[in-house]
Amino acid sequence: MIRSKLRMLIATLVLTAGAAGANAATCSNNPADFPTWLESFKGEAIANGISPRVVQAALSGVTYDARVIKLDRNQKHFKQPFSVYSARVVSAGRVARGKKLMAQYANVLARIEKQFGVPGPILIAIWGMETDFGAGSGNMSTFRSLATLAFDCRRTDFFQEQLMDALKIVQRGDLAPGDMKGAWAGEIGQTQFMASSYVRFAIDFDGNGHADLRHSPADVLASTANYLKGYGWQRGGSWEEGSANFNVLRQWNKAEVYAKSAALFADKLVGKQ
Repeated sequence: MIRSKLRMLIATLVLTAGAAGANAATCSNNPADFPTWLESFKGEAIANGISPRVVQAALSGVTYDARVIKLDRNQKHFKQPFSVYSARVVSAGRVARGKKLMAQYANVLARIEKQFGVPGPILIAIWGMETDFGAGSGNMSTFRSLATLAFDCRRTDFFQEQLMDALKIVQRGDLAPGDMKGAWAGEIGQTQFMASSYVRFAIDFDGNGHADLRHSPADVLASTANYLKGYGWQRGGSWEEGSANFNVLRQWNKAEVYAKSAALFADKLVGKQ
């Protein structure tokens, strides 16, 4: 019976895909419009090559999340002075943990630097700052967060793209729908990739056939290096403020206090601070 109902629903989605795909789902700031918008987006996703089964598995039952909109309107942490922000994200305890992980993953980091040119201290610093080395990756539904932000009119085009790419992550088999969890804005994994960056830069570095940025530190670190290389990281170059590589850190996170803190963290890992 369940399979029969699923087949009927998939058939309905396929029939409506052409019409929905011709017109991108229209945003709204009225939560009451969300169910209609979501159905339109499902059809658009199928028209863009996402399997109906993936669409059903990922988006069935997704509801509007008012908390996400509240958080989107109240982003203040990157407005803190560098001294305040860096003291929080580059704590002595976090640096000590980072040094242990540098030793634990020394072979992996050496392989990554050989392939991508990005040194271990920068990768460890980003890992620590983003999620405290995986401990704070987030447990919010990626699909619910992205659907809410895609529906909202403030940045609808950007987040509709992210939602579509999140479906691609499932379709290519990297993560199951139920494993798509992360931060409130849809960031996924231990270094908080947006879905479009996941699709573009995530790689399978541990050789298990999946680019898994939630559970595989090797995949996390290598994919982060791949991202930085993709934005112009220069092998052997400085990461200090004013350098070309510092500007690459600004591509990872545009807030200057973040880039300065990442450079400080990396300096502490190698004993320069």
